[in-house]
Amino acid sequence: MATMVRQYLMSALGSLRYEPTTKMVTVCSADQVIARTDNAVLVWEPQRIVPSYAVPVVDLQVKIEEARPFALEETPAGMLDPGKSFAEHTCAGRTAVVSGAAGPGEVFLPDDLDGYAVLGFFSFDWFEEDERIFGHPRDPFSRIDIRHSARVVHVVSGGDILAESGHPLMLFETHLPPRFYLSPGDVLADLVRSDTSTTCAYKGEATHWSAPRLGGAGIDIAWSYENPPPEMHQITGRVCFYQEKVDFVIDGVRGDRPVTPWSP
Repeated sequence: MATMVRQYLMSALGSLRYEPTTKMVTVCSADQVIARTDNAVLVWEPQRIVPSYAVPVVDLQVKIEEARPFALEETPAGMLDPGKSFAEHTCAGRTAVVSGAAGPGEVFLPDDLDGYAVLGFFSFDWFEEDERIFGHPRDPFSRIDIRHSARVVHVVSGGDILAESGHPLMLFETHLPPRFYLSPGDVLADLVRSDTSTTCAYKGEATHWSAPRLGGAGIDIAWSYENPPPEMHQITGRVCFYQEKVDFVIDGVRGDRPVTPWSP
């Protein structure tokens, strides 16, 4: 019997999953250390597609307060992307807070992960060894490959050609559609910077771009990374259009728009 690895991994999405890490993890609130441990685990609640960190309760340097049972009345439909609130839990446990120098932070104690506290990522500052991390902890089972390509790419919306390129930089990321990062000179549409800014744990802070001539359909149709981490330097300043929002014609073949958390 043959098993596709992706299907095997996806079959566990309904379970509470965890994976130990050998990294030293430090959690801070302003300049106060909340926890420092080399026994942290990565935790995916059911239906969560990115992990959080859980630390042993014994390694917390502050007291857990206001612990109360969390009643799972109904499991939310669909996958929970990083934009979903930490307070939206999908398994039984207790909710609580810990108070740090920068204020209170959310905590979740899953019933099936005894002795561990999952800390809300955005309530604290996080470090792996001596490097700060952002967005969310990286998934050890996810990777990114960047490759130069000779595919001929046309980005279109209605009758408008927004960009065309014969030398895209392709980014392959686990469980996501391939992305085409184009040189600014390959972009034909007049794009304006929008107020939208997002964070990727792997690529950093993303600037978003809109095409005013497309009206509402042109809002936030592309993004770029102006200052990505060193390992992602190849995509610096390149423009990537959402395949979910515009049409891509690759080597003369129009592709289907993928369905992802970023679909309209």
